Amino acid sequence: MPQNNRIAILPETLCNQIAAGEVVERPASVVKELVENALDAQATEVTVDVERGGKKKIRVSDNGFGMSKEDLFLCFERHATSKIRSEKDLFHLSSLGFRGEALPSIAAVSRLAVVSGQAGEETGNRLELVAGEVRHHEPEAASVGTRFEIRDLFFNLPARRKFLRRDETEFGHIAEIITRLSLAHPHVHFRLIHNQRTILDLYRQKSLKARVADVLGRSVVEKLIDVDCGDDRLHLSGFIGDPTLNRSSTQGIYSFINGRFVKDRVLQHAILDGYRHLLMKGRYPMCVLFLALEPEKVDVNVHPTKHEVRFHDQRGVHDFVSTSLRQQLRRHQDVPVCDGEPKMAPAVAPPVEPVTQPDLNLRHVPAPSSVRSASVVEAQAAVSMPLQPPAASQVRESFPAYDDGGKPPVSVISSSPVGCHADGEKTLDLEESSAYFSTLRIIGQFHRSYILCEDGDDLVLIDQHAAHERIGFERLKNQLAQGSIEQQELLFPEVIELNLREDAELQDCRERFESMGFVLEPFGGTSWAVKAVPAYIEKKDIKTMVCDMLTDFSSVGSSDISQQAIDEVLIKMACHGMIRANQTLQLDEMVALLHQLDDVDFNRHCPHGRPVMQRLTLHDVEKMFRRV
Repeated sequence: MPQNNRIAILPETLCNQIAAGEVVERPASVVKELVENALDAQATEVTVDVERGGKKKIRVSDNGFGMSKEDLFLCFERHATSKIRSEKDLFHLSSLGFRGEALPSIAAVSRLAVVSGQAGEETGNRLELVAGEVRHHEPEAASVGTRFEIRDLFFNLPARRKFLRRDETEFGHIAEIITRLSLAHPHVHFRLIHNQRTILDLYRQKSLKARVADVLGRSVVEKLIDVDCGDDRLHLSGFIGDPTLNRSSTQGIYSFINGRFVKDRVLQHAILDGYRHLLMKGRYPMCVLFLALEPEKVDVNVHPTKHEVRFHDQRGVHDFVSTSLRQQLRRHQDVPVCDGEPKMAPAVAPPVEPVTQPDLNLRHVPAPSSVRSASVVEAQAAVSMPLQPPAASQVRESFPAYDDGGKPPVSVISSSPVGCHADGEKTLDLEESSAYFSTLRIIGQFHRSYILCEDGDDLVLIDQHAAHERIGFERLKNQLAQGSIEQQELLFPEVIELNLREDAELQDCRERFESMGFVLEPFGGTSWAVKAVPAYIEKKDIKTMVCDMLTDFSSVGSSDISQQAIDEVLIKMACHGMIRANQTLQLDEMVALLHQLDDVDFNRHCPHGRPVMQRLTLHDVEKMFRRV
């Protein structure tokens, strides 16, 4: 009879090479697996020595508890591991490794030698393998711990080897792996050597902050904000960067879940959402964050390299991280960025000598004021109302520099509580509150665009348009939040056709769409009719917006696409109704602007992420004039 069998069991060597294709992507993958094994073995010293970016040699030595002779042979069998014993252990992981695939995969594509010794044993053991086959074994004197040496990675897979990059590029990936692992284990001494030259020598540290300073630099640490919030079930700790500390890519985001570095979409989306409207487009924050939660609430066995995870409650984790970061950034922006206590200086600098001021023909300019209507249309009109100075009953003003008196100016800031708005909507006690901008001493206006202020020995420049834009945006946003999102019914309902997956997802999260201002009804089959949308978004491509929101709901657990669209409209409304650049301001308008700036959140950046203020220290100025 003819043989029609087409299925065959692959040889063990080929199976290991296939597995290596998933686990061993480049030399950095080998370093990652070996160093994680060392950390799981409770090592406190780890040395990584590589040559030619790891393509020629990788040696990883540690002082962990080592392996016996039997374990040394057994560790190169597929799915042999000391980390788990049962299915239950798979969902209560406390170790970095657990699959038992890494070592046989690495051995299958290299020339490998390992020496390991245990406490209490007179000698250690040495084992050599080539392409996954054992070639030599002998006893060898060894200290407690393990030393792996991998040579000629991918020597038997020339097609894989030719895809490796330049030595410098491959070493850069190895250095990044050591950076991530060292941040997660500040109590471990890491040493990285390349071509017999020590590149990193990170001694043990008692605190994460000290390790961050060693790895990322002390200039970065100065701009970091402490994070420590949550409870035993869900806890977030670490450091986030001030919005001024940003990068052009997400490489500066170091996120860890239960001590494991991850590049998870949910977590990264939550971090970026926490910085929403604080960074310019194309800029990303720097942070070192550790999320701790119960092991059974997260599945790390969903990706070959364990860089992605799956949360039991994706939306809950996302909202917790995003809200926590937002609160920390909000608290941080209230702290004056100056040395010592803010001084209660006069808000107008006294002139050096009497100066006759020209007629500036000042006029009132559009500005936000207290608005109580829930309608954004009314709010937009309100944003164009003139700036009002602080309440006259609480603030004394005189402007001798603008008349012939030549008397010393009187402070526009009293020691009593100062009202931020003319209608007395909110009152601030400058001695007890976190008000900062209203304590600055106004010098004047530069180029009709920047307000010059004095803060102790520092010169502060404030972008008047960016400052007023933030004020208007926050007020419009608060107005909208106080009432329900206004809907606009479509004259002709938009019918969108979805696939089966999208239809199931929409049915599951229909209520969440309705809470955002959408009205959707089934229209037969997998079609839906969109009958109403939020009033402040463009109606050009509703189907794309709905599908994008569905994607976010399914992958991230929440979606801010609709909110982003509304925010973009509010930003435009605020931008067009604000003080512009090249616009002369009267002194009382500048004073009122600084008072109102103290009354809004995230007042150090405009909604586009541009900075509101810049600072020049006295040292910077004296350096310009070669005085220091």
